[in-house]
Amino acid sequence: MYENMFDVLIYLYENYMDGESHPPVDQGELEDELSQAGFTQDEIRKALRWLDDLADGSHWSPYLTLQDSSMRIYTEMEAAKLDLEARGLLLFLEQTGILDPASRELVIERALAIEQAIVTLDELKWVVLLVLMNRPGREDAFSQMESLIYSEAPVYLH
Repeated sequence: MYENMFDVLIYLYENYMDGESHPPVDQGELEDELSQAGFTQDEIRKALRWLDDLADGSHWSPYLTLQDSSMRIYTEMEAAKLDLEARGLLLFLEQTGILDPASRELVIERALAIEQAIVTLDELKWVVLLVLMNRPGREDAFSQMESLIYSEAPVYLH
């Protein structure tokens, strides 16, 4: 049995989002397949809702006007959910050009939408990857992030 919705997201990414194969068109068939793979109905629904909200894009408009020189100050709630290491990763990704300010805000928004107290560093990396995959014009950044996720080397040095 898998543990959380990130397992569902990773399964979907590794099985369908690589561009070679496509998930079943019928959402019921997809849910059945995920259930047979060992995911709980609750985690499947959470993951699919999370992806639907990401793909919706209607909540992105406030972020698209951010300038590259914007500075991010985290609220207490954000800092509680994204620990110092996670916030350091976001800063690193922004400084290296993988995240622009709009993508950073979308990553934070999607991380806050996760129904758990803390988002781990590995989970945050997947959030970044999925956000970049859904941002037109960010293909190079997406490729860089995918390389960071699948490489054995640490993402950044302290």
